[in-house]
Amino acid sequence: MSIHTATKRISDLHFENQLWLKEMGFYEMEQKNLEARLQEVVAKNSDHDMLAKAESFQNKFIRQHVVTREIIHSVKEHENWLAAYAEKNPVAVDKMEFADHAILRDRVETYKRLYAELRAEFLKWLINWI
Repeated sequence: MSIHTATKRISDLHFENQLWLKEMGFYEMEQKNLEARLQEVVAKNSDHDMLAKAESFQNKFIRQHVVTREIIHSVKEHENWLAAYAEKNPVAVDKMEFADHAILRDRVETYKRLYAELRAEFLKWLINWI
């Protein structure tokens, strides 16, 4: 039995990379807004349980930011590899098939799912403190 590896054209891989970079940029911007909102609520409240949960959210936001930056780095590395390959092999590179970046896609999809869960959890919690 042979194992089939999915392939894509360089233009498709490039498109996905650019899309992911834009999405990660959006998540970074939105996260800054969520963190600013968290700081506003903390500044107005002194409830011990609220502050403990706020600290938990702050730690999750920090971790989310680290993961965002890691994904951006990975996408840019892949984009640089594609560009270098295209530069060294300009003849018919647009017709060639490349290994799909499924692992990177999975990381992005997992990130988006976890980010959406964190955002929803935070917004639900925030309603109690505004």
